[in-house]
Amino acid sequence: MKADYLDVAGTRSFVLEEGEGQPVLCLHTAGQNGVQWRDVQSELAALGYRVVVPDLPGHGKSEPAPNGPVRDLGVYAEWCEALIDQLELERPFVVGCSIGGAITLRLAVRRGDRLAGAVAMAAHGGSDPGVLTVRGLERELVDSAAPSRSDRTYFGTLAVVGARVPAERAETIARMHRREDPQISTSDLIGWATHDVLGALPGVACPTHLVVGGDDLWLDPGDVRRAADLIPDSRYTLLDGIGHYPMEELDGFAETLHGWLQDLGDRTRRNAA
Repeated sequence: MKADYLDVAGTRSFVLEEGEGQPVLCLHTAGQNGVQWRDVQSELAALGYRVVVPDLPGHGKSEPAPNGPVRDLGVYAEWCEALIDQLELERPFVVGCSIGGAITLRLAVRRGDRLAGAVAMAAHGGSDPGVLTVRGLERELVDSAAPSRSDRTYFGTLAVVGARVPAERAETIARMHRREDPQISTSDLIGWATHDVLGALPGVACPTHLVVGGDDLWLDPGDVRRAADLIPDSRYTLLDGIGHYPMEELDGFAETLHGWLQDLGDRTRRNAA
């Protein structure tokens, strides 16, 4: 395992790498960091992948973005492109969840011809004005408007963990989320609420797989299915009893992801032939 600080697109950024083989870039959710992949990265590396797990700017051990908290997920996508180029990741897979899933779809739109495939979890590529409003989220940036933000993050996380997840595991996930920086996570959610690449999805040039948990209260699985239908050569999976964080909730997730990545690779090779 290798962990280092790299200067990526003007931000001193923490990046963890483990294993050798086909590169897999793993992206975390809003306000969180690469620790969400702690139970996946070593197992995935043992399956023959070069696993790259960064902390996005302003998250975890990475320093803040040059212009402060990011409200445009396109900024993160550009940062990911810079990281891919800097590490010389040749035709990587990209896997992300929530804002990480949205960033994954944006990368598939922007440079799908240079990816081996994309797995977007808990994301459908469109904006969510009905679920989250920019005005409401901006109010949460004022401390007096949300005096119990850490508690709300904790209970809100418990609410979107799936019914199949053991209570002890759900508690751990919620407590990990409680450590988020509220300015960063709220800015991320503003980016989520305004992110929209639906119109560009028919032009995605790499195999994709969209995944949603059946117990994810943040998303309508039908929206995810419709987004998958827009993308040529795409797959769709509904995970019964799983919520918003499949890589943390689903036992044996590395093996499940390995199967999805093998399918993406097979489709890439067929398309190339």
